[in-house]
Amino acid sequence: MVHVYGNNDDGGHAQFLKVPANTIVDLPDELSFETGAAISCGTGTAYSALRRLNLSARDTIAVFGQGPVGLSATQLAHAMNARVIALDINSERLNRAREFGADVLVNPAQSDTVSLLREETRGRGVDFALETSGSGAARASAVRSTRIWGTCCFVGEGGDVTINVSPDMLRRQMTIIGHWTFSHMGQAECARFVAERGIKVDRIFTHRWSLSQAAEAYDLFDRGIGGKGVFLI
Repeated sequence: MVHVYGNNDDGGHAQFLKVPANTIVDLPDELSFETGAAISCGTGTAYSALRRLNLSARDTIAVFGQGPVGLSATQLAHAMNARVIALDINSERLNRAREFGADVLVNPAQSDTVSLLREETRGRGVDFALETSGSGAARASAVRSTRIWGTCCFVGEGGDVTINVSPDMLRRQMTIIGHWTFSHMGQAECARFVAERGIKVDRIFTHRWSLSQAAEAYDLFDRGIGGKGVFLI
Protein backbone atom coordinates (compact mmCIF):
# COMPACT_ATOMS: atom_id res chain seq x y z
CA MET A 1 0.00 0.00 0.00
CA VAL A 2 1.27 3.46 -0.89
CA HIS A 3 1.15 5.89 2.03
CA VAL A 4 0.49 9.53 1.17
CA TYR A 5 0.69 11.99 4.05
CA GLY A 6 -2.46 14.02 4.41
CA ASN A 7 -4.32 11.54 2.16
CA ASN A 8 -4.43 7.99 3.50
CA ASP A 9 -1.87 8.47 6.25
CA ASP A 10 -1.36 10.97 9.07
CA GLY A 11 -0.17 14.37 7.94
CA GLY A 12 -1.04 18.02 8.19
CA HIS A 13 0.12 21.41 9.28
CA ALA A 14 2.36 21.07 12.30
CA GLN A 15 5.83 22.14 13.37
CA PHE A 16 7.03 18.55 13.19
CA LEU A 17 5.91 15.42 11.33
CA LYS A 18 7.32 11.96 11.96
CA VAL A 19 8.26 10.14 8.75
CA PRO A 20 10.39 7.09 7.87
CA ALA A 21 14.05 8.10 7.51
CA ASN A 22 14.27 6.43 4.09
CA THR A 23 11.77 8.93 2.67
CA ILE A 24 13.89 11.97 3.49
CA VAL A 25 15.60 13.80 0.63
CA ASP A 26 18.66 15.99 1.30
CA LEU A 27 17.93 19.59 0.33
CA PRO A 28 20.89 21.29 -1.40
CA ASP A 29 22.26 24.11 0.76
CA GLU A 30 21.36 26.79 -1.77
CA LEU A 31 17.64 25.89 -1.75
CA SER A 32 15.20 27.37 0.75
CA PHE A 33 12.67 25.35 2.72
CA GLU A 34 9.97 27.01 0.59
CA THR A 35 11.66 25.66 -2.53
CA GLY A 36 11.84 22.24 -0.90
CA ALA A 37 8.11 22.42 -0.16
CA ALA A 38 7.40 23.19 -3.83
CA ILE A 39 9.62 20.34 -5.01
CA SER A 40 7.93 17.87 -2.66
CA CYS A 41 4.53 18.78 -4.12
CA GLY A 42 3.43 20.21 -7.48
CA THR A 43 6.87 21.09 -8.82
CA GLY A 44 8.11 17.55 -8.27
CA THR A 45 4.98 16.14 -9.92
CA ALA A 46 5.52 18.37 -12.95
CA TYR A 47 9.23 17.54 -13.16
CA SER A 48 8.71 13.79 -13.05
CA ALA A 49 5.97 14.03 -15.68
CA LEU A 50 8.32 15.93 -18.00
CA ARG A 51 11.04 13.36 -17.38
CA ARG A 52 8.64 10.55 -18.30
CA LEU A 53 7.98 12.40 -21.54
CA ASN A 54 11.75 12.71 -22.09
CA LEU A 55 11.28 16.36 -23.04
CA SER A 56 14.16 18.10 -24.80
CA ALA A 57 15.06 21.31 -26.60
CA ARG A 58 13.82 19.90 -29.91
CA ASP A 59 10.24 19.60 -28.64
CA THR A 60 7.11 21.72 -28.40
CA ILE A 61 4.90 20.99 -25.40
CA ALA A 62 1.40 22.25 -24.68
CA VAL A 63 0.64 22.58 -20.96
CA PHE A 64 -3.11 22.56 -20.35
CA GLY A 65 -3.96 24.39 -17.13
CA GLN A 66 -1.74 26.93 -15.39
CA GLY A 67 -2.47 26.19 -11.77
CA PRO A 68 0.44 25.28 -9.48
CA VAL A 69 1.36 22.04 -11.31
CA GLY A 70 0.85 23.57 -14.75
CA LEU A 71 2.91 26.67 -13.94
CA SER A 72 5.65 24.45 -12.53
CA ALA A 73 5.60 22.42 -15.75
CA THR A 74 5.81 25.62 -17.81
CA GLN A 75 8.77 26.87 -15.76
CA LEU A 76 10.62 23.55 -15.86
CA ALA A 77 9.94 22.88 -19.55
CA HIS A 78 11.33 26.34 -20.31
CA ALA A 79 14.43 25.45 -18.27
CA MET A 80 14.74 22.28 -20.38
CA ASN A 81 14.79 24.58 -23.45
CA ALA A 82 11.57 23.23 -24.93
CA ARG A 83 9.09 25.50 -26.71
CA VAL A 84 6.16 25.91 -24.31
CA ILE A 85 2.54 26.68 -25.18
CA ALA A 86 0.56 27.52 -22.03
CA LEU A 87 -3.23 27.16 -21.95
CA ASP A 88 -5.75 28.40 -19.39
CA ILE A 89 -9.09 30.19 -19.33
CA ASN A 90 -7.86 32.50 -16.56
CA SER A 91 -6.01 35.57 -17.88
CA GLU A 92 -4.14 36.12 -14.61
CA ARG A 93 -2.74 32.60 -14.76
CA LEU A 94 -1.78 33.07 -18.40
CA ASN A 95 0.12 36.25 -17.50
CA ARG A 96 2.01 34.30 -14.83
CA ALA A 97 2.76 31.60 -17.39
CA ARG A 98 4.43 34.21 -19.59
CA GLU A 99 6.56 35.28 -16.60
CA PHE A 100 7.46 31.62 -16.08
CA GLY A 101 8.77 31.27 -19.64
CA ALA A 102 5.81 30.33 -21.86
CA ASP A 103 6.45 31.12 -25.54
CA VAL A 104 2.77 31.12 -26.58
CA LEU A 105 -0.37 31.81 -24.52
CA VAL A 106 -3.74 30.30 -25.44
CA ASN A 107 -7.15 30.90 -23.85
CA PRO A 108 -9.33 27.90 -24.84
CA ALA A 109 -12.46 29.92 -24.13
CA GLN A 110 -11.54 32.34 -26.92
CA SER A 111 -10.34 30.02 -29.68
CA ASP A 112 -10.53 26.57 -31.23
CA THR A 113 -7.73 25.02 -29.21
CA VAL A 114 -6.87 22.11 -31.52
CA SER A 115 -6.84 24.28 -34.65
CA LEU A 116 -4.73 26.96 -32.99
CA LEU A 117 -2.15 24.46 -31.71
CA ARG A 118 -1.87 22.95 -35.16
CA GLU A 119 -1.34 26.42 -36.61
CA GLU A 120 1.41 27.02 -34.05
CA THR A 121 3.13 23.79 -35.14
CA ARG A 122 2.68 24.19 -38.93
CA GLY A 123 -0.15 21.68 -39.01
CA ARG A 124 1.72 18.88 -37.31
CA GLY A 125 0.51 19.11 -33.71
CA VAL A 126 2.54 19.39 -30.53
CA ASP A 127 5.16 16.80 -29.68
CA PHE A 128 3.81 16.48 -26.15
CA ALA A 129 0.70 17.58 -24.31
CA LEU A 130 0.52 17.75 -20.51
CA GLU A 131 -2.97 18.09 -19.05
CA THR A 132 -3.00 19.36 -15.46
CA SER A 133 -6.50 20.82 -15.00
CA GLY A 134 -8.65 17.68 -14.74
CA SER A 135 -11.09 19.16 -17.27
CA GLY A 136 -12.64 16.66 -19.67
CA ALA A 137 -12.66 19.20 -22.48
CA ALA A 138 -8.99 20.02 -21.88
CA ARG A 139 -8.08 16.33 -21.90
CA ALA A 140 -9.86 15.73 -25.20
CA SER A 141 -8.13 18.77 -26.73
CA ALA A 142 -4.77 17.61 -25.39
CA VAL A 143 -5.17 14.25 -27.12
CA ARG A 144 -6.39 15.72 -30.40
CA SER A 145 -3.71 18.40 -30.60
CA THR A 146 -0.83 15.94 -30.16
CA ARG A 147 1.05 14.95 -33.32
CA ILE A 148 1.28 11.51 -34.89
CA TRP A 149 3.55 9.33 -32.69
CA GLY A 150 3.35 12.01 -29.99
CA THR A 151 2.56 11.53 -26.30
CA CYS A 152 -0.15 13.01 -24.11
CA CYS A 153 0.15 12.86 -20.32
CA PHE A 154 -2.75 13.29 -17.88
CA VAL A 155 -1.80 14.71 -14.48
CA GLY A 156 -4.97 16.52 -13.37
CA GLU A 157 -7.11 14.65 -10.85
CA GLY A 158 -10.76 13.69 -11.32
CA GLY A 159 -13.19 14.12 -14.18
CA ASP A 160 -13.85 12.08 -17.32
CA VAL A 161 -12.79 12.25 -20.94
CA THR A 162 -14.36 10.83 -24.10
CA ILE A 163 -12.29 10.26 -27.22
CA ASN A 164 -12.92 8.49 -30.50
CA VAL A 165 -10.30 5.78 -30.17
CA SER A 166 -9.56 5.11 -33.84
CA PRO A 167 -9.07 8.64 -35.25
CA ASP A 168 -7.97 10.26 -31.99
CA MET A 169 -5.42 7.67 -30.88
CA LEU A 170 -4.92 4.41 -32.81
CA ARG A 171 -4.56 5.78 -36.33
CA ARG A 172 -2.20 8.46 -35.09
CA GLN A 173 -0.05 5.89 -33.25
CA MET A 174 -0.01 8.14 -30.20
CA THR A 175 0.67 7.30 -26.56
CA ILE A 176 -1.51 8.37 -23.63
CA ILE A 177 -0.08 8.02 -20.13
CA GLY A 178 -1.27 8.85 -16.65
CA HIS A 179 0.98 10.39 -14.03
CA TRP A 180 0.24 10.99 -10.36
CA THR A 181 3.31 11.35 -8.17
CA PHE A 182 7.05 10.72 -8.10
CA SER A 183 9.67 8.58 -6.41
CA HIS A 184 12.19 9.39 -3.69
CA MET A 185 14.94 9.36 -6.34
CA GLY A 186 12.86 11.54 -8.64
CA GLN A 187 12.40 14.12 -5.91
CA ALA A 188 16.15 14.22 -5.26
CA GLU A 189 16.81 14.55 -9.00
CA CYS A 190 14.35 17.44 -9.21
CA ALA A 191 16.09 19.20 -6.30
CA ARG A 192 19.47 18.85 -8.03
CA PHE A 193 18.03 20.11 -11.32
CA VAL A 194 16.53 23.17 -9.64
CA ALA A 195 19.72 23.91 -7.67
CA GLU A 196 22.12 23.48 -10.58
CA ARG A 197 20.10 25.75 -12.85
CA GLY A 198 19.15 28.31 -10.25
CA ILE A 199 15.43 27.97 -10.98
CA LYS A 200 13.28 30.10 -8.66
CA VAL A 201 10.53 27.56 -8.11
CA ASP A 202 9.40 29.34 -4.95
CA ARG A 203 7.88 31.95 -7.27
CA ILE A 204 4.98 29.50 -7.54
CA PHE A 205 3.79 30.70 -4.13
CA THR A 206 1.49 33.70 -4.20
CA HIS A 207 0.74 33.58 -0.45
CA ARG A 208 2.77 32.79 2.65
CA TRP A 209 0.99 31.98 5.89
CA SER A 210 1.70 31.21 9.53
CA LEU A 211 -0.13 28.30 11.12
CA SER A 212 -2.28 30.76 13.07
CA GLN A 213 -3.64 32.01 9.72
CA ALA A 214 -4.78 28.57 8.55
CA ALA A 215 -8.49 29.43 8.64
CA GLU A 216 -7.96 32.52 6.48
CA ALA A 217 -5.74 30.57 4.09
CA TYR A 218 -8.30 27.81 3.57
CA ASP A 219 -11.09 30.32 3.12
CA LEU A 220 -9.21 31.81 0.15
CA PHE A 221 -8.45 28.31 -1.12
CA ASP A 222 -12.12 27.32 -0.98
CA ARG A 223 -13.04 30.47 -2.92
CA GLY A 224 -10.35 29.86 -5.56
CA ILE A 225 -8.56 33.13 -4.81
CA GLY A 226 -4.84 33.43 -5.49
CA GLY A 227 -2.40 30.72 -6.41
CA LYS A 228 -0.45 28.24 -4.30
CA GLY A 229 0.21 29.05 -0.66
CA VAL A 230 2.79 27.81 1.81
CA PHE A 231 2.76 27.66 5.62
CA LEU A 232 5.95 28.90 7.25
CA ILE A 233 6.97 27.98 10.78
